[in-house]
Parts: sequence; C-alpha cells; structure tokens
Amino acid sequence: MFEGEDLFRLDVEARVEHGFCLVPETRELFGELTVYDNLVLGAYPRRSDRAFVNRTLDEVYGRFPRLAERRLQRADTLSAANARCWRSPRHDVAPRLLMLDEPSLGLAL
Repeated sequence: MFEGEDLFRLDVEARVEHGFCLVPETRELFGELTVYDNLVLGAYPRRSDRAFVNRTLDEVYGRFPRLAERRLQRADTLSAANARCWRSPRHDVAPRLLMLDEPSLGLAL
C-alpha cells in the first residue's frame, strides 16, 4: 500500500509512473562513462526533450554541487548513484518514494 492505494500487482514501469525510484546497493552505474553521461542516460525515455534533460541536470547539480564539479569524472570513482533518482525520467517532478539500499556504499573509499 502506498498513499492508500494497493500497488502490489503493478509492474516496474507502472511503479515508476507512480513516482517510485530505487537506488540499488550495486549502484548499477556505467563506471567507464562520466557522471554527466550516467545522469543523461537516466533521462533516456525523455531524451528528445532537451529542455527536460537540461532542467534535470540543473536540478541534480543544484542539489549535489560536487557532481557538477566532477561531471567529467568517471562514474565508478564516485559514490553518487543517489542523484539518478531525483527526477523520474517520465515526469517533471521528483520521486514520491525514494528507496535507498546502502546509500553510504563507497563513501569510505
């Protein structure tokens, strides 16, 4: 149940439509790509809407200024997976439910 609605039988896409976002422990980043590339890939379903992608990047960089500084750095050198979920690729809004599995993974490196 989420906000009084039974979502048990919803598939992953429908859960994303409801504003759910999961950051798994494994981070599932494309490590050889840059931070910028990974963030743009997160907006893939809306890739043709350049204004959306730019707004999303501005918002993520506003919340995580170090990512802006390190946007050209390889993603596997950072612990920044949480930034992927600040905006759903299908909505112009932040997620309604953000689920983090081991959000501090990699911080001690």
